[in-house]
Amino acid sequence: MTRAALLALLVAFPLAGQPLPQAVDGDTFRLDGEAFRIVGLDAPEMHARCMSEYLGAVRARARLAELLQGGVVITRRGTDLYGRTLAIVRDLEGRDVAQVMIAEGLARPYDGRTRRQPWCEE
Repeated sequence: MTRAALLALLVAFPLAGQPLPQAVDGDTFRLDGEAFRIVGLDAPEMHARCMSEYLGAVRARARLAELLQGGVVITRRGTDLYGRTLAIVRDLEGRDVAQVMIAEGLARPYDGRTRRQPWCEE
């Protein structure tokens, strides 16, 4: 079994004492020392430019933490400019985490190529 396949299984079915993913913000999490950027969404940043962005970031991070809590299935899609692993992430019910976050108004669709829209009113 490849390391990636084994990691996906361990994340999907965490063993007692194994680390669970930790939300950094609404579109990024860390697992076992590796940073993952979820493909398909943009969430407000914790290092916000305004109070409304910060409050949105806190809500998005809390919801992502809930979605990651039971374990996830990670499909790797390369790396980004910051060295994070780009990944499609599904919860154990098979739901695309990006789509859940977008549907709940905690994030926006993002293709990774276009300029991100600001979260603060100018």
